[in-house]
Amino acid sequence: MTDAHTTPDRAPRKPEMPSWEKRFRAPRVGLPDWAKDAPDRSLFVSNATGTYELYAWDRASGKQRQVTDRPNGTTDGVLPPDGDSVWWFADTDGDEFGVWMRQPFHGGPDEPATPGLEPAYSGGLAIGRDGTAVVGRSTDEDGSTLHLVRPGAAPVEIYRHRESAGVGDLSYDGTLIAIEHTEHGDAMHAALRVLRPDGSAVAELDDTRGGTQELGLQVLGFAPVAGDTRLLVGHQRRGRWEPMVWDVATGEETALAVDLPGDVSAEWYPDGSALLIVHGFEARSELWRYELAGHRLARVETPAGTVAGATARPDGTVEYLWSSAALPPVVRSTSGAPGMTAPASVAVRDVWVEGPGGRIHALVQQPEGAGPFPTVFDVHGGPTWHDSDEFASAPAAWVDHGYAVVRVNYRGSTGYGREWTDALKHRVGLIELEDIAAVREWAVASGLADPAKLVLSGGSWGGYLTLLGLGTQPDVWAAGLAAVPVADYVTAYHDEMEALKAMDRTLLGGTPESVPERYAASSPLTYVDAVRAPVFISAGVNDPRCPIRQVENYVQRLADRQAVHEVYRYEAGHGSLVVDERVKQVGLELDFAARHVG
Repeated sequence: MTDAHTTPDRAPRKPEMPSWEKRFRAPRVGLPDWAKDAPDRSLFVSNATGTYELYAWDRASGKQRQVTDRPNGTTDGVLPPDGDSVWWFADTDGDEFGVWMRQPFHGGPDEPATPGLEPAYSGGLAIGRDGTAVVGRSTDEDGSTLHLVRPGAAPVEIYRHRESAGVGDLSYDGTLIAIEHTEHGDAMHAALRVLRPDGSAVAELDDTRGGTQELGLQVLGFAPVAGDTRLLVGHQRRGRWEPMVWDVATGEETALAVDLPGDVSAEWYPDGSALLIVHGFEARSELWRYELAGHRLARVETPAGTVAGATARPDGTVEYLWSSAALPPVVRSTSGAPGMTAPASVAVRDVWVEGPGGRIHALVQQPEGAGPFPTVFDVHGGPTWHDSDEFASAPAAWVDHGYAVVRVNYRGSTGYGREWTDALKHRVGLIELEDIAAVREWAVASGLADPAKLVLSGGSWGGYLTLLGLGTQPDVWAAGLAAVPVADYVTAYHDEMEALKAMDRTLLGGTPESVPERYAASSPLTYVDAVRAPVFISAGVNDPRCPIRQVENYVQRLADRQAVHEVYRYEAGHGSLVVDERVKQVGLELDFAARHVG
């Protein structure tokens, strides 16, 4: 019984989920791929269940169904041209080492798609109209291999080399196979070769001239027309990525009149008459249509921001995945766009800072009010990657908690021309930190950043730079947050997947045995005893890219001198596809910063 001045007992209200967590948990849908001969059959990635998995979508009926359901998620999937099945890559708990499986498009049991091939790291996959597959593989023992797998027949090896190589594309009629390879030893600049199904060579294109020139090539795709021997190729001959057309039968190369200032990529429209151009410049991107017959370039209207992927459909419409720093990702179409579901964040502003190697582009987000703010320098991975005006839940979480966020496109980043990307050689890690230091000085001098509350943070290569920065710049950072980092470069080299060994040999000019002084200079372990700031490290125990043993070596050195540190290990690989796990990790980082930075 209650009196008139009391409220009856009720179940306590569940606290409202904070916006930063809603951004991670909001439903996400990747750009749908579609079967070339059955365009109503599509495949996409979504986190609808809380874990990123593959979904099949029959556009004709509107029916969608979940294809994969694994504890640590699945994102690698391919539709054959007929759309009758879904191929997906089955690794173990994120270790990236596995085999291709196959499932009927409308549902049914999974079966091995390439029986006879042992587990390996994936080196690409192309599937022909007759069901023949070209499977790229990589192992420590065999290096790179390519196998031809015909329906009902045993796999046949058609290529092998110790250096990195992978499948580029298969021609419309299945008679030509384009591959990218680095037989010349430069893992950052590939050459191209076109093979017949028996493995014999048809044509070769090598802008490195046997490894003497730092000019790379990319396979962008064969013309989608029967009997057409044109291959769309990306090249760097004018100091940036741009496309050209290479007729592999005649050897003729056709330059394209795409006079845009940034990096340019392209794919074919389905009828082969035009190209869909993706142009990236100064951390933003846009779409264009290029008519091959008339050499005309026409804008495909998109909002300001970043296009993370785009594809032209048979009816001429273009679908693309778009976001900005302020607005979450959404699949849009030139025929209309669905609504957005995740909470918004704040827009980025562009900052240009003079650095030791030229002007440095940084993206800044900050909370309301006047600075200086505690500031997170959120360092991107790659290193051949770049931050852009694109929605990212982690920086938005920091802004929600009162931090400014600065993201630096240091030397080694893509998007600013070949020389900027290729500047990252031999003094690996130290070059990037010089650029981060220049932007840090600007942030403090401008009043944005509180010099006593600077946090260095990043994942993968960004985690590596975090640990290296804490050791080589110990007086300027209040805390460090390193996710799946390289911590001990020598051990990492010996334990990592073969393709990354090749990349490290290119970056550092040799192996740890041939150039030990370079590995020592670039290894966070060399400077671990100088680290003063509290350190939080998260690492996947199955990570093939930044393996756990080398992380443990670094952590032990911190523990030996009782340095302030915390380590979080989780059962996955190079990051997690499980939303709960990602939310947990960000929560741990926010808590660590609150306790040690304030």
